[in-house]
Amino acid sequence: MSSSATNWPYSIGQVQDLLQAHDIQCTQQRLEIAMLLFRQPQHLSADDILMQVNQAGHVSKATVYNTLGLFARKGLVREVIIDPNRVFYDSNLDAHHHFYNVDTGTLTDIDAGALEITHLPELPDNTSMDGVDVIVRVRNSH
Repeated sequence: MSSSATNWPYSIGQVQDLLQAHDIQCTQQRLEIAMLLFRQPQHLSADDILMQVNQAGHVSKATVYNTLGLFARKGLVREVIIDPNRVFYDSNLDAHHHFYNVDTGTLTDIDAGALEITHLPELPDNTSMDGVDVIVRVRNSH
């Protein structure tokens, strides 16, 4: 099941199927974090997720960070690294890019078709293309 499905928010059964399809063991904490992520297409930081999952119970900071790392490695979410101290987890796995508002700290999707990328450099030896992520940094007009 792709995250581009039009049936947001995902049901518990859909999230369990999604975890299983990505070879992720479904624990209660992982399920809670995934349910939050797949409530709607969104960009959340680990701290956002920690705060929201702990409104209903208790999940440790280490568990949140480890789970998000696992989800990103397994391709369940996209990790969008703005800088070393600012990472978002994106539940929209469709091809797209982002606007990052440096004044508000918000990330907004850009449709992949709205941007044309040409003339990529030759890849280093023994590598293959994994993707191209474009982040357009913007500021509020004053």
